[in-house]
Amino acid sequence: MTLGEIIRRQRELAELSMRQLAAMVGISNPYPSQIERGLRAPSDRVLQAIAASLRTTADALVQQVTPAEHQPPAVLDAIAADPNLTARQRQALGEVYAAMVETTVARRGRRTANGPGG
Repeated sequence: MTLGEIIRRQRELAELSMRQLAAMVGISNPYPSQIERGLRAPSDRVLQAIAASLRTTADALVQQVTPAEHQPPAVLDAIAADPNLTARQRQALGEVYAAMVETTVARRGRRTANGPGG
């Protein structure tokens, strides 16, 4: 399971709407949906606030994530090891890569939800 799926499950178990969670956390109404669908990753502060609103800890939520998500892809290892990049360039490339992966995963999820041909 992804972090977003875990947050959704915990929110539903707590019988909270996305609007209620957003208000409790102090974030915009669309943000919880984006997190749950994997379109955005919550910052540490937001994750801590979500966890507190769900009466758990951020660590407890993260521990439920499928282990494969915790292992950085080889491309991130290659970026980190490239001596021709500055620290800021490494960070930027990592962020661009993560955003592209999130977009692809979200699109796959929508296609699966909408059936073949999407």
